[in-house]
Amino acid sequence: MTADPGTPTATYRLQLQPAFPFAAAERAVPYLASLGVSHLHLSPVLEAVPGSAHGYDVVDHSAVRAELGGGEGLRALARTARAHGLGLIVDVVPNHMAAPAPEWLNGPLWEVLREGPESRCARWFDIDWRAHGGKVLLPVLGGPLGEEWGRLRVGDGTLRYYDHTFPLRPGTEGLPLAELLDAQWYRLGWWRLARTELNYRRFFTISELIAVRVEDPEVFAATHATLLGLVRDGIVDGLRIDHPDGLADPAGYLRRLDRAVRAATGTGERRDGGGGRWTVVEKILARNERLPADWPVAGTTGYDALHHIDGLFLDPDGLEKLTARYRAFAAPPADLGGDWAATVRRAAHEVVTHELAAEVERLTRTASRICAADPRLRDHAPWALRTAIRELLVRLPVYRPYASVGGPPATDADAVMLDSAAADAREAFAVAQEAQVVRVVRDAALGGLGDGPDHHDFCARFAQTAAALRAKSVEDTAFYRYAPLLSAAEVGGDPGRPAVAPEEFHAFAARRSGDWPATGTVLSTHDTKRSADARARLAALTECPDWWGLKVEELTRPAHAPDPHLAWTAWQTALALGHGDAERLVPAVLKAVREAGLRTTWTEQDAAYEAEVTAFLDAGPCAADPSVWAAIGAELDGPARANALGAALLQLTMPGVPDLYMGTERVYMALVDPDNRRPPELGSEPADGPSAEKPLLTRTALNLRREHPEWFGPGSTYTPLLASGPSAEHCVAFLRTSRTDTSAEGGAVTVVTRLSRRLAEAGGWGTTRLPLPPGRWRDLLTGRTAGGPAALDELLSRLPVALLVRI
Repeated sequence: MTADPGTPTATYRLQLQPAFPFAAAERAVPYLASLGVSHLHLSPVLEAVPGSAHGYDVVDHSAVRAELGGGEGLRALARTARAHGLGLIVDVVPNHMAAPAPEWLNGPLWEVLREGPESRCARWFDIDWRAHGGKVLLPVLGGPLGEEWGRLRVGDGTLRYYDHTFPLRPGTEGLPLAELLDAQWYRLGWWRLARTELNYRRFFTISELIAVRVEDPEVFAATHATLLGLVRDGIVDGLRIDHPDGLADPAGYLRRLDRAVRAATGTGERRDGGGGRWTVVEKILARNERLPADWPVAGTTGYDALHHIDGLFLDPDGLEKLTARYRAFAAPPADLGGDWAATVRRAAHEVVTHELAAEVERLTRTASRICAADPRLRDHAPWALRTAIRELLVRLPVYRPYASVGGPPATDADAVMLDSAAADAREAFAVAQEAQVVRVVRDAALGGLGDGPDHHDFCARFAQTAAALRAKSVEDTAFYRYAPLLSAAEVGGDPGRPAVAPEEFHAFAARRSGDWPATGTVLSTHDTKRSADARARLAALTECPDWWGLKVEELTRPAHAPDPHLAWTAWQTALALGHGDAERLVPAVLKAVREAGLRTTWTEQDAAYEAEVTAFLDAGPCAADPSVWAAIGAELDGPARANALGAALLQLTMPGVPDLYMGTERVYMALVDPDNRRPPELGSEPADGPSAEKPLLTRTALNLRREHPEWFGPGSTYTPLLASGPSAEHCVAFLRTSRTDTSAEGGAVTVVTRLSRRLAEAGGWGTTRLPLPPGRWRDLLTGRTAGGPAALDELLSRLPVALLVRI
C-alpha cells in the first residue's frame, strides 16, 4: 500500500476576512509553497455577514463571499496555488446560518418570516411552530416590547427596528401597529426571552445563528450546490466539516456528502479520506472516546492529538503541587474552580437550567407528547420529564450519543454511557417510582420508544442539546473557573487529568497509524484558547510549581486584585504572552471573567467589577517593570523552548496530517479570539538565534513530509524507540517509515526532550542512550550524525529535538 495521492502531506490554515481576502492569500502562496505544505486550508468562503472576521455566519450558500474577492478571487487563488503545487481545503458550515441584521441578507429566512410554515423554505430551519401560536420568536429587541414600541417603523413592505428589517405578511402593511404585529408569522421579543422562550434551534446559545436542517435532502442540495461545484471544477481538493455534532444525523450527513462529492468528482470508489476528496470533521473526542468507525471521513481535525502532545510536557507531580498552590492562593469552592469534576457538574447544571432552558423545554414538550400517545407512559408529568432530561444531560461525559430512530442500533458505548448516566440521574428523585421516568427518557434518547415523528425529533434533539451543553458548560465555563494551569484548559483537553505519559502517547499514535492514518493534527487553531507556544510557557510551570506560587504572591502585593482567582488567572495569561500588553491582555482577561461567570457575565455584566479587573491589569501585569519579565524569562524560557520545539516536531511527524495555523511556523504567542484571528504577517523569518529555531524545524519537517509521503501518510508505520539509562523518561522517540520498505534504507526518526528542567536538575542525560535502527543517521536540524545506541547528551547538545534520516 502506498500513500494516497489525494491525502495532503500538510495543510496551512488561513483565517480569511475582509482584512485578509483571497488576494492576500494569493500573494502568500509562493512563501507557503516554499515552507513545504501541500494544501492551503481556508476558513469558510461562502457569503457571510458583512464585516465578519470568521465567516461561520453564512447568509448565502449560493455565492462565494464578495468581501473576500468573490468567485473569481477564489479561482485566481486556486490557479496560483496550483502553479506552485498547492491544493485548497475549505471549511464547510452545515449546521447553521446567520440570522442577520438586516434579515433580508438571509434569503431563505426572509421568505420564512414572510410566508410562515407553508413557505417552501420552512423546511430549512428547525422551528417548533407549535410554540408561540405558530410564530417564530425573534429575540432582537433591546428591551421589552412596550418600551421599544416607539422605535418600530413600517414602510415599503417592511417592519424596521434599528438595523433590523423584517418582511411583512402580504396585505398587512396598512394595519394599526398592534394588529400588524399580531398578523405576522414572527413575534418580536426582548433579547432576554431567548433563554427560555426561543422556538428555533440555534448554534449553542447564540440566537444570531439559526440552525439548518441539513438532514433534509432538498436543504442539503441547496446548501451544498456551490461547494460541490467548486469540487467538481477542481477548485477545492478537500473539506473540513465544522461542528458535525450539531447535526440531527452526523453519520447520515457525512454519507450523503460522501456520495455527492464522489458524484461531483466522478470517483465511484471511496478513497481514504471520505470518498472523492480528503475530508475531516471538527469532532471533539473525550480521552477514551473513539470516532465512529463507519463515518466516511479521514478522521478529525486533530484536537485529540493536541491533548496528547501537550500532556507529554506536563509533570504530573509538579501539576499536583501547582494545583495545591492554586487552591491555597485562590481558595475557590470545590464546585466553583476548586475541583474539576465538581466544577463541571455545577457548570452543566447552570447552563442546562438557564442558557439552554428553551432547548430543554422543547425536549420536555416532545417527551410529553410521546408519553401522551402511549397509555403505558401517560402518568409521567412534565416536571418529571424535565428533571430527567436535565439530569441525564449533565451526566454525559462526551459531547453526544449517536443513536437514531429507525437506523442502526445504538452502539454499546452509547448504551452503557446512558445507562450509567440514568443510574445516577435517579438520585434526583425523592420517590423511587417517580424516578422511573429516567428510564423513559433514556430509552427515548436511544431511539427505543417508537418510530413516529416525535420519537425521531426527541432522539435527534436530545443529542444536539447534549453537544451544546458540553461545549457551553465545559469549554466556555468550567475551563475558565478551574485555573490551576490555564494551558490544560484547552479544546479537547481534560484539565482534571491533562498529563500524558510517553507510553500513553505511543499507544495513541500507533492506534492512529493503524485506524486513521490520514486524520488531522493541530496545535493551534482559530478556536484554541491559547496558541501552542503560549501553552508551552505555561506547561513549564509544572516543573517549578513552588517558584510560581511564591512569584504570584509577590507580584500581587503591589496591585490590589478584585479577587485572588482573578490575580492567578491574569498573571498566567500575561505569562503566556510573555509580557503585559494591555491592548491584548485586557480583552482576553475580561472575556475570561465573563465566561467564568463568577462575578460578571456576558448578559449580566457587573460594570464596577469589570472596572476593577481592568484597573488591576493596568497596575499589575501591564505595568510590570521589564526586570519582572526578565526574571520570569530566566526561569521559564529554557523549558518553554524545549516544550515548544518538542510539540512542533511531534505534530509534524506523528501519524496524521498536520495543520499549521497561520503564523505558527514561527514563535507565535496568541490568546483567545479575537486575539488569535488577527491578519497574519507572512513571509519573514529570522535568520539566526533562538527565534530562528522553530522556522528551521518547521520548514525541514514539512519538506521531508513532502519528499517522502510514504514515510508519514497512509501506508506508513509508527514504531516507538525507547531510550535506556538514568534519564530515559525524558526522551520520546519514534521511527516513521513505509510499511512496504524492506530495504532498511528509508525512514525518519523523531527525538524529543520532555520535562527539560527536571532533566537538568537530575544532572542531564548522563549515560542515557537511544537505540537507532541499523545504519548511520544524520540530524537534518543540526547536521550531526549518529549510529547504534546514540548518546543523547551528544545528539541533543545543540537543540532539545532531533529529526534523523539515514545517510
